[in-house]
Amino acid sequence: MAVQNGKDLLVKIDLTGDGNFQTVAGLRATRVSFNAESVDVTSLDSAGGWRELLAGAGVKTAAISGSGIFRDEASDERVRQIFFDGEMPDFQVVIPDFGIMEGPFQVTAIEYAGTHDGEATYELSLASAGQLVFTAD
Repeated sequence: MAVQNGKDLLVKIDLTGDGNFQTVAGLRATRVSFNAESVDVTSLDSAGGWRELLAGAGVKTAAISGSGIFRDEASDERVRQIFFDGEMPDFQVVIPDFGIMEGPFQVTAIEYAGTHDGEATYELSLASAGQLVFTAD
């Protein structure tokens, strides 16, 4: 994989529920993390006393965070409404030269900030809320 532009890692949201995804505007920095819990099945019979893990048994999660500035009224308004209504719509995350991850996410945090001599900014955190589908490039 060649070096990629950070601006090409995109977080998209289905604004209307019709499967038409639009980029969450104004994000300047984005981070995606995947996690899987392990299930320890080590016993006195484990070879050499080494830990043993049960394959495929742990809970998988994904988290997305981003920060940026306000640019697009529709996507900003939609993210706020998702948070206040407790919705868990489908999001897409486009990871350049890797693929697209899609599935339901919960908006777990929105933070707003600003200084008297600068732009208004926000930070957004999402947590996976169901099965995610990954499509490789």
